[in-house]
Amino acid sequence: MVTIDDVAELAGLSKSTVSRVINHYPHVSQEKKERVYQAMETLGYVPNSSARSLRNKKTKMIAVIVPRLMNPFFGQLVESMEVAVNQQGYQLLICQTMYSQDTELGHLNLLKTKQVDGIILASLENEWNNIAEYLSYGPLIMCNEFDESAEIPIIKLDQIHGGYIATKHLIRQGHTRIAYCSGGHKSMVANHRKIGFEKALAEHGLRFDESLGFFDAYTIENGIEVFKEIHKMDNPPTAVFTGSDEVAAGILTGAREYGVDIPGELSVIGFDNQVISRIMDPKISTVEQPIEQMAQKAVHVLVEQINSNNKPAKERYELPLELIIRESTVGGPLRAVE
Repeated sequence: MVTIDDVAELAGLSKSTVSRVINHYPHVSQEKKERVYQAMETLGYVPNSSARSLRNKKTKMIAVIVPRLMNPFFGQLVESMEVAVNQQGYQLLICQTMYSQDTELGHLNLLKTKQVDGIILASLENEWNNIAEYLSYGPLIMCNEFDESAEIPIIKLDQIHGGYIATKHLIRQGHTRIAYCSGGHKSMVANHRKIGFEKALAEHGLRFDESLGFFDAYTIENGIEVFKEIHKMDNPPTAVFTGSDEVAAGILTGAREYGVDIPGELSVIGFDNQVISRIMDPKISTVEQPIEQMAQKAVHVLVEQINSNNKPAKERYELPLELIIRESTVGGPLRAVE
């Protein structure tokens, strides 16, 4: 049987320090906490002295795992979740992964060490089979990002429809050569948007030119780089579908620097309907996601899981999206087609 002495030895710390970490005493450095939690994870140790009470005790704390808080979408999602969590009598712990698989697993250990009652996965860096084992320590749900193989509740948006309506709008403005710009290849959100994008193209007898695909674009700086790549092309696109308003804003910034007219020479559509889409000049057409509604639903579903102590059901909740048309796609010289 693994003991606290084994944890102390592996962590290279005193038994008293390990005990302070386990019992959440203040004034223990984060570095020492991480050494203790890593040792506990490696050894599979659960504190014998408190395991029974910890299983039943509620921390009244919920964690949400996001990739990057500087992304306005996740900033707004977290803010809405915090309001909903507080209304339920809980506190929200915000965990960033910065797209790291190891960091994500480290945050999931909060459930294993009983520091939170449940976790909302708003991003997903690991495969589901690497996450599923954490269900034995408490409830998990997915919100926004998802994996259909997951045996847990998922709150998501109809991203296929989002990609479809955005692309359909560009085609109706007369565009036939459209670039596609999104985040990582592993994201199901991005993959579903691309399905919708290609569906709209196919309905009009168009095919996606792979040379017009840009991936791993998340920030304004990434958007500027995407514009520079487009500007160098001999046969550039006349429109760009982007996976975020941040990236769309970057493309507009790059266009302004090079004297390219938006939307006269290049139409740009974003995603999320963040504040930046309304303050750019021209204002950015976008797809609005019901972030507050999604946050409230995620918190409600997770609190129900925490209180029921039942095995999580494979429930799916899908919320609608709405196209918001602004100046970045309307007003160019192209003639609309049906």
